[in-house]
Amino acid sequence: MSLSHVWPKTATIAPNGHLLIAGHDVTELAAQYDTPLYIFDELTIRTMCQAYMHACRACGATDAVVHYAGKALLNTAIAQVVHSEGLALDVVSGGELALALHAGVDPHHIHMHGNAKTPRELDEALTAGIGAIVVDNLDELHLLIAKTAGRAMPFAIQIRVTPDIATDTHVHIQTGHYASKFGFPIEQIPQVGALLQHAPGLRLTAIHAHLGSQIFDAHTHVAAIDVLLEQVVALRNTYHLPIEAVNIGGGLAVAYLDHQQPPDITASVAAMWYQLQQGCVRHGLPRLRLELEPGRSIVARAGVAVYRVIGSKPVRDLPRWVHVDGGMADNIRPVLYGAKYTAVLANRADAVADEVVNVAGRYCESGDFLLKDVALARPVVGDLVALAVSGAYTLSMASNYNMVPRPTALLVNHETIRVMRRRESYADLWRMDA
Repeated sequence: MSLSHVWPKTATIAPNGHLLIAGHDVTELAAQYDTPLYIFDELTIRTMCQAYMHACRACGATDAVVHYAGKALLNTAIAQVVHSEGLALDVVSGGELALALHAGVDPHHIHMHGNAKTPRELDEALTAGIGAIVVDNLDELHLLIAKTAGRAMPFAIQIRVTPDIATDTHVHIQTGHYASKFGFPIEQIPQVGALLQHAPGLRLTAIHAHLGSQIFDAHTHVAAIDVLLEQVVALRNTYHLPIEAVNIGGGLAVAYLDHQQPPDITASVAAMWYQLQQGCVRHGLPRLRLELEPGRSIVARAGVAVYRVIGSKPVRDLPRWVHVDGGMADNIRPVLYGAKYTAVLANRADAVADEVVNVAGRYCESGDFLLKDVALARPVVGDLVALAVSGAYTLSMASNYNMVPRPTALLVNHETIRVMRRRESYADLWRMDA
């Protein structure tokens, strides 16, 4: 039995039926590090970083900048891995910025997003000298103008625009439509231009849009480039602002289920680059740099979450509930988005999936589940349920609900096992109590 494309690139099944990641037996890792346990395959992360860098070179976008969207998953090890592969870093808070600096990321290779950055976070970004702040609204722009007045060297900013383009994805992860909380509506761009004409402390280097997440077809990104270029023309010609780049954000989908196929990264980047260059020619603009912000597509497939079966409950005429030792506090996506996953039993990965079950989390909420109507090899107490594609928006949104410590996260390759994040202790739960 072989594993499908949703599992890490190094995932295999041993002759004894155990799931292996980078040659390491997941059953043994669970025994050593306890469960729930998150295991990340370093090769998969590096391969995805390299795929974006190669895609830019292949289509001629040699000056393109690829930012890893840290909100998908950020810790010291991940920051160091993606930065070593040549990616810049996108942060969305002072905490993410502080971690990136702690990890040794060059501040010039960091930019900061967010629809509600606090004055303190803006000060931290200015003091660190990051590459750019992505401005989200007029109030933030007014504040930055005041904070940078009198600077000897203007500070680089990008302007996030809401292009009013809907995407075929869950409503909670659509961000480019008119009613989104993010970005300037198109009708406010003239105000932005007029303000920046008289803001010597700021330098507008790029215009930005992000359409959402889990987008399987890059045609929406291509359409957004046309909208952004129209704003570039207005800002350059009317307000004489030296825009150098178009940042089209991230959002390319990953496959969570066997029947899904993720978009081809090389073809998607080439389509965006071609549209950008053709648009520059059509509008009489100089060549503009392309910027991208992948997050999920870098780390999602690399991560596998492992849970131990604690018990079960039969339900008349419905799938049996299988109870595991994790759930919504380490992975809220099924509750929040109705997200679906591919799973196997890590200790019997070659067994026939002969029972349809629901996998319930351990938390005191009726809505806490990880899997609904999933086929597994009849799980029993002690079995290990492994969820593929658990690397993005799981641990980054984890909590201590019910005062349960957050799990260990490992980074593995064929030579080493690295603890990226240790399991919290009970003492950690009250360490901040006053």
